[in-house]
Amino acid sequence: MDSPSANSSIYTVLQEAASPAGVIDYGVFTCHALHHPVHGYYRRDISRVGKSDDTDFYTAASMGPLFGKLIRAAVTSLLGESTCQESTLVEIGAEPNQELFAGETSFFESVKTLRNGEPLVIPPKSIVFSNELLDAQPFHRLIFKNGKWRELGVRVNDHTLSECLLDDFVNEYVENFAASLPTPWHEDWIVDAPLGAEALLRELVQQSWTGALVFFDYGKTLAECLENSPEGTARAYRNHRMHNDLLASPGEQDLTCHVLWDRLEDILQTANFTKVRTDRQEAFFMRHATATIAEMLGSPDPGLERERSKLRELLHPAHFGHKFQVLHGIR
Repeated sequence: MDSPSANSSIYTVLQEAASPAGVIDYGVFTCHALHHPVHGYYRRDISRVGKSDDTDFYTAASMGPLFGKLIRAAVTSLLGESTCQESTLVEIGAEPNQELFAGETSFFESVKTLRNGEPLVIPPKSIVFSNELLDAQPFHRLIFKNGKWRELGVRVNDHTLSECLLDDFVNEYVENFAASLPTPWHEDWIVDAPLGAEALLRELVQQSWTGALVFFDYGKTLAECLENSPEGTARAYRNHRMHNDLLASPGEQDLTCHVLWDRLEDILQTANFTKVRTDRQEAFFMRHATATIAEMLGSPDPGLERERSKLRELLHPAHFGHKFQVLHGIR
């Protein structure tokens, strides 16, 4: 990635990264648009998460300590109380000023928060947690054209960006991903390849720590994408509106695509994780935080009504309960 420069624009950064023909692949584009040290969406000092008009999206982390309480109950169910007491809870990718576990520190040996851009160093005994971290990683785009899979890129012309076909795959990872894809139903079928998410997960699990990994996000299996998403799953978010113009205002809008749960499960299993599975958020909490949920819903205390309303939003299939999934495993 380019060295930070407050005097450059994101377009200058993209031009410097482009080939002599003025082209970059989507992996490079999304990397800069999301994570450039100065101009990247996730590195800028702005409000991103919440329900206000000046934010872009709303997540389970917006529920604050309640979400943290449910996660603590769930990881205790997965590992046991004594193991949690010996482990560091590591939250990766937390937004600035976001503290989910302020009231849960006594249940762990320590709590460590890694913000965007900080080194991913995991202590020997850890519970590694993230919320919507994987879908915020760089991705590539593939399209089925003239009987074969091709890689899409971005043409950079001053302050104008346009989508284009690349002459070849940018690297062996994209090429191998394309080779794993079957022939789709028709021409121009698009598949978004969240290879940045897979690289990040490999970086985490290749470190020699033991404990649990619990990642909340949204995604599909590769088969589901090939069956149901002919235009791909990549989307842009700004001011709580979703749209398909991925090249508009780079660095000023969120870019995301669905992660591929089956491929991520394979990474965990290859790294010797056991009991690997992906659950809907509602099912995960109902299975692993049952007592905490029952206590809240059964309490006669009227002062808890606001927290109960948040709980219903986290669990109800029409809200977060079905939209989000949880990848988890232990080692």
